[in-house]
Amino acid sequence: MDIAAEIVGLVVAVLAVTAAARRLDLSAPLCLIAVGVAASFVPGMPEYHLHPELVLLGLLPPLLYATAIRTSLVDFRANRGPILLLSVGLVIFTTAAVGLVAWLVIPGLPPAAGFALGAVVAPPDAVAATAVARRVGMPRRIVRILEGESLVNDAAALVALRTAIAAVAGSVTFLDIGADFLLAAGGGVVLGLLVGWVAALLRARLEDPVTDTALSLAVPFIAYLAAEAIHGSGVLAVVIAGLMLGHRAPRMLSGASRLASRLNWQTIQFLLENIVFLLIGLQLRRILTEVGDSELGVGALIGVCAAVLAATLLARVVWMFAIGLIRRIAGTKAWPWSYSAVISWAGMRGVVTLAAAFVLPADTPERAVLVLAAFVVVAGTLVLQGGTLPRLVRRLRLPPPDPAEDALQEAALMHDMTRAGLAKLEQVRREDDPPEVLERLRDRLAHRSDAAWEQLGRDSPLEETPSDVHRRLRLEMLEAEREVLLAARDRGTADDEVLRRVLDTLDIEESMLDRAEEPPLPGDRELRTPAATAGSCEHLKRASGEVAPDSTEGCRECLAEGTTWVHLRLCLTCGHVACCDSSPRRHATRHFQDHRHPVMRSFEPGETWRWCFVDKQLG
Repeated sequence: MDIAAEIVGLVVAVLAVTAAARRLDLSAPLCLIAVGVAASFVPGMPEYHLHPELVLLGLLPPLLYATAIRTSLVDFRANRGPILLLSVGLVIFTTAAVGLVAWLVIPGLPPAAGFALGAVVAPPDAVAATAVARRVGMPRRIVRILEGESLVNDAAALVALRTAIAAVAGSVTFLDIGADFLLAAGGGVVLGLLVGWVAALLRARLEDPVTDTALSLAVPFIAYLAAEAIHGSGVLAVVIAGLMLGHRAPRMLSGASRLASRLNWQTIQFLLENIVFLLIGLQLRRILTEVGDSELGVGALIGVCAAVLAATLLARVVWMFAIGLIRRIAGTKAWPWSYSAVISWAGMRGVVTLAAAFVLPADTPERAVLVLAAFVVVAGTLVLQGGTLPRLVRRLRLPPPDPAEDALQEAALMHDMTRAGLAKLEQVRREDDPPEVLERLRDRLAHRSDAAWEQLGRDSPLEETPSDVHRRLRLEMLEAEREVLLAARDRGTADDEVLRRVLDTLDIEESMLDRAEEPPLPGDRELRTPAATAGSCEHLKRASGEVAPDSTEGCRECLAEGTTWVHLRLCLTCGHVACCDSSPRRHATRHFQDHRHPVMRSFEPGETWRWCFVDKQLG
């Protein structure tokens, strides 16, 4: 009963603190640590012992898996070089640098114990990295590199820690170290691939979303325990399995299973990652109690913790800029200095560091001091780096993800999908298929594609686009339909199973209508076609870059007819200004059909993307 009450207390505290942090626009991880520290000194507060196995077996696998299934395997492969430099090279460098500093500043500390502390504080935390990165709004490539690093670096750090602990107890050769790394990496990768492959086969055959979600909850623990059983890296096994299943999910799972899995894992990740930060703060009283038996005075302890924290911070900075300098001297492509600065300052540590510190054997020299230093590194990096990283990103003027560019990519993708869907419809339709059903399908696809294009443009005379009007009216209709359903439920005129099935249908349609709150489109940057999305054809190559518009007031046909438009397009052959396909009259397409001028571009302020009507390509 006491354990259940403590767990409920943690969940309630997390919900309250995160809600308050969101309302006050504060960093939730820092607020949770601060609340945990304060609560640890409250008389009568239960002692939440952060047992290493609780973290390494209970919290770490699901947290890594939740991040891995949302990580793009394509992006991970594209950035594997930087990720390996950070997750392996930097971990080894930090272990050595911090170990040397700890050996120098802690009297009588064996070098192996210093290196053990270095391995403890070496890996930035996956939870801390993603929590801060989401809030800051960094360039996406930096976020992908940091997420990839934080997924893999725990494996290298835990192997280094295991080696250092063995060295404290006896002697370890370089051959032993190499064999440990090879076994950990090879075993983790093989078990991850095996578990991911078996899980994919099973999940592809499951039609029940509940059963599928239950299996997905077991996957990270199976992968971790299986890898650890053969002395491989459980971390690598979980990450590999998660990357595989996340990549294959769109082909092997039904839409209902994907929705259920995504919502469940988002909930699990939210609770676990925030409970982790609260638990970190709750450890301070216990750590201070243990360090009270040390022979070092308060001043010496402060000096040791400050030196270890400084070494941890500086090791990452030195490594990042050294790698950048070496690549520039070698003439190979290097990150911009601004990227190196942000990545070097995005090394927040988290619960894995503290759990690894508690893994240190009880007979480790100055163990309590080492654990205190690890806590200071965790708290210090979250406060110093996590608290100032947003300011650094703004100071360096690194562009956040551009919502206008995202909207353009989404519209182009939706257009290609619509063409594929319509082509398939023509292939599979039968002679006796009702024409009204075919027309309804075509209209639905056209509406979805038009809705994506309507997210572009900043200067429309309409207060609401047609899709916005449709969404508003349909949501009102759904509300009325739901009231009828609830009235039937209250009167008992329909069976509960029927009511739930109909309500699920309404909820799915409402979820399709709802759009996440979108950031305002930036007005100070020109919207060009992203390089990854841009196509090329003879018409786009020949199209003139500049042409004088024949109207500055809007679509000439709409003005003559007394109709209105959503967005404007400019013909790059004759300069004719006409309305887009989301507009009622679609005069830009009519102009192409009448005159066969192939290329137009957006005539909205700040947009220069182009479109070829002939080859259906965004240029």
